Amino acid sequence: MTRHIRHAAVLCALLLAALLVNAVRVQLVEAGSLETNPANRRVPIARFGQPRGDILVDGRPVTGSKDTGEQLRYERTYTNGPLYAPVTGFASQVYGTSLLEEAEDGLLSGTDPMLAPLPLWNDLTRARSPGGEVRTTIRAAVQRAAFSGLGGKRGAVAALEPSTGKILALVSAPSYDPERLSGTGSAVADSWAELNRAREKPMLNRAIRRTYPPGSTFKVVTAAAALDSGTVTDLDAPTRSPDPYTLPGTRTRLTNEGDGCADASLRQAFQWSCNTVFAKLGVDTGLEPMVRTARNFGFNDADLRIPSAVARSNFDTSLDKAQLALSAIGQYDTRATPLQMAMVSAAVANGGSVRAPHLVDRTTTDDGDLVATTGQRTLRQAMHPATAMRLRELMTDVVEKGTGANAAIPGVVVGGKTGTAQHGVDNNGTPYAWFISWAQAPGDIEPSVAVAVVIEDAAADRGDISGGGSAAPIARAVMEAALKAGADADGGP
Repeated sequence: MTRHIRHAAVLCALLLAALLVNAVRVQLVEAGSLETNPANRRVPIARFGQPRGDILVDGRPVTGSKDTGEQLRYERTYTNGPLYAPVTGFASQVYGTSLLEEAEDGLLSGTDPMLAPLPLWNDLTRARSPGGEVRTTIRAAVQRAAFSGLGGKRGAVAALEPSTGKILALVSAPSYDPERLSGTGSAVADSWAELNRAREKPMLNRAIRRTYPPGSTFKVVTAAAALDSGTVTDLDAPTRSPDPYTLPGTRTRLTNEGDGCADASLRQAFQWSCNTVFAKLGVDTGLEPMVRTARNFGFNDADLRIPSAVARSNFDTSLDKAQLALSAIGQYDTRATPLQMAMVSAAVANGGSVRAPHLVDRTTTDDGDLVATTGQRTLRQAMHPATAMRLRELMTDVVEKGTGANAAIPGVVVGGKTGTAQHGVDNNGTPYAWFISWAQAPGDIEPSVAVAVVIEDAAADRGDISGGGSAAPIARAVMEAALKAGADADGGP
């Protein structure tokens, strides 16, 4: 009898050990795969079982949470949804997250370990901290000026603080209300299908996720390469540029929109945007210096985050001379996001230094305790500081005496560069209208705002579309709003 009891006890011990081993296997080895299994409803129920943390602009939330009382209890709400959609993105029970909602999802949903009162506390207790807050660098007045300026036209605006890289405005039009994607009903699925099949692509963030040929705004980069490499040493010396200019190795003749570009100086060519001068200047400077300068401004960088991913702006690294000539005037395969071109303008305004653009100022817990701040850092030195000063002079001439007069602000030093980019088969598409600029308020030591504007469907006859006519007034409104917001912040209420 004793032997049978002993055998039964050993069997029970083995069974208990097997249960313990299986529990360890489930909780440690397979925990990750079980947690991410689509059939596991516990994760989404817990995820939407508490309010999501808010995204703030000027210290005020532009997001919220609505208690529905359903299984996936809290739905995301948005204040002025279309205005801030290019910043916030969406958070949907069905379709996931995008933009800041995605990049800061751990903090907003309460799963970020930095929100826990003690290290590993949430892992041990299986609890979830209240969602934290994301305080953005966006200035509401600047965002509204950009959104209103576009007026529903397809296009985008990006505005930066040159000395810090803070993004003051990020607008893409047409836009959409991300609240339409909150919830689980049939209306959400209908909205998703409608937004995705819309010809205007309202969910595409044109400011950071679409690249365009930058046209003549790229001449800022070409001029920087020519000055840094010593190809040009005197802004007022003749450049020995013919008009028209025959692209090297071809019979293709490049012309200008106006007269006076033959043998023009760099100052004149920049002021009146002479294609022939800058095409030849790119060839004279050479491929290696052009590629190096473009890279220093941020082109060909596939790793840029703000913290959302930014599409890679392109300047080809393998070009023949004819292709290099076209690339030097922002055509051929040269492509840029509006944010990238705002970075170009900001680098000129900031003594040649490219500051890392960022959209998040700091993150906090739900009760305001600091979690993290975004450090200001320099990505690259795009050009020599002396070159930046000369380019500031050239860009100021564009506004005061040239094609960018519509961006002028009384009493304010404004620099700019117009651009009209051809595209489509045989360049028969409606040209893109570009304007990049910076502004320096009276009494300020350095410019405090840099802007890039692109319009896809400028409302004018094809031959009359220009960055100076279509995009410059929008840039002016954005710069005025930024200067006023800065003055109000310095002077208090």
